[in-house]
Amino acid sequence: MAADLRQELGADVQLEDGRYGEFKVLVDGEVVIDGGPLAFLGVLPSVAEVRRIVAERAPGKPAAP
Repeated sequence: MAADLRQELGADVQLEDGRYGEFKVLVDGEVVIDGGPLAFLGVLPSVAEVRRIVAERAPGKPAAP
């Protein structure tokens, strides 16, 4: 997903999903999504929500409709 977002939005997007319950999305080194306690329970944001938030934070790119 990160590679697709990097190509589509031209932003430096990274996903961290290391240990159980860890899920973070970074744009240009800044955490824009942190799954927190819900990720520990297996509740993660949808792909559409991740895409929307990354698009809002991508430099020079308009937010997705």
